[in-house]
Amino acid sequence: MLSALLALVVGLIVLLVSAHYFVVGTAAGARHFGMPPLLIGMVVVGFGTSAPEMVVSVLAAHQGNPGIALGNAYGSNIVNIALILGLTALIRPVNVPRPVLHRELPILLAVTVLAAWQAWDDQLTRIEALVLLLVFTGLMLVNICQALHGKHQALEPDLLCEMEAQTSPFPAEKIGRAMVQLFTGLIFLILSSRVLVWAAVAIARNFAISEVVIGLTIVAIGTSLPELASSLVAARKGEHDIALGNILGSNLFNTLAVVGIAAAIQPMPVDANVLGRDILLMATLTASLLLLGWTPRHGEGPGRINRLEGALLVSVYLGYTLLLLRTITTA
Repeated sequence: MLSALLALVVGLIVLLVSAHYFVVGTAAGARHFGMPPLLIGMVVVGFGTSAPEMVVSVLAAHQGNPGIALGNAYGSNIVNIALILGLTALIRPVNVPRPVLHRELPILLAVTVLAAWQAWDDQLTRIEALVLLLVFTGLMLVNICQALHGKHQALEPDLLCEMEAQTSPFPAEKIGRAMVQLFTGLIFLILSSRVLVWAAVAIARNFAISEVVIGLTIVAIGTSLPELASSLVAARKGEHDIALGNILGSNLFNTLAVVGIAAAIQPMPVDANVLGRDILLMATLTASLLLLGWTPRHGEGPGRINRLEGALLVSVYLGYTLLLLRTITTA
């Protein structure tokens, strides 16, 4: 058991470091070959920053551990809104722009409802996975076209800033170094994900814990650390759009692409608790962001998540975690 715990910690550390270098190498390589900076930020870095969730869930599904795959994706969504956005608002109140209230949040809520509808029969088929991937592809294409024409901001407005910051030390002419970073990061990303999944399964079996619960807690928090770090830094700098866009973009990617790819590789059963507890909480948290964004308040105006509401979001996450721990102790 000690070896599994050690593997879990080491796997998480290597996962995060390798994902960082994978993003840096990929973005630098894309820039070298003439890819527009906006597309690098939206597509290349966007996929890269969500690589931990994607690789872990895909490997878990491939190895016959659907609980970890779904728990990681949906648990990361809950962590993003309740814990990360809550902590961000505690540091500095988060503005919710009107375009987000009119477009991104309704889309995310609709996608969450789609996830609930697909989970209603306690399984995810390849056809349902294809639907998720088609919706994701459509949203990405529309978002890229609108962004290129200057009509709309990207779903993840922090990505371009991350790309510029992360690739600036690596000039485009140093393509060899970029490729080494890309492939080294990818290799260690896959290896560390395999170690992480093995450790999570070992811990779950040793303590007779549901794999879903392991995915919702330890794995989800670990793979969400990049979002936590970037959102907290953005909050300290007063970049509300970056923090909020980071969370909304990550949740869309997790719900559509991560779950879609995992279920396409291996159709998976869906535990009843995933629908009645986890997806329900995802939908409630997303709807609460809409409500908080539209609610006027004295001296602040609408479109703002203040510190009190941030504390409430964190409290919801702590209560949810205690509920999961209770299911462990009563199992």
